Amino acid sequence: MKLPVIKQLVENHSLEELKKAEAAMEEGEMPAFEVKGEDEGEQFTHVIAAVWVKEKMATDGIDARSAMREYTQKVRNSIS
Repeated sequence: MKLPVIKQLVENHSLEELKKAEAAMEEGEMPAFEVKGEDEGEQFTHVIAAVWVKEKMATDGIDARSAMREYTQKVRNSIS
């Protein structure tokens, strides 16, 4: 998981575009835009994270930076 890639996805794509990319990747298809990552699993992780961040921004009315911080905290908590 690379935060700069997630940030780029959040900044450059709408929630709808990200959800379409997520659905395409679930079906084994290529998304409509490039997603950086070392392999398909990492690319999928980046898209899922970007969707989570966008949804958090919308539901909580917070900026991307705060939503990204919450996402990374959530990941850290799930690992430890």
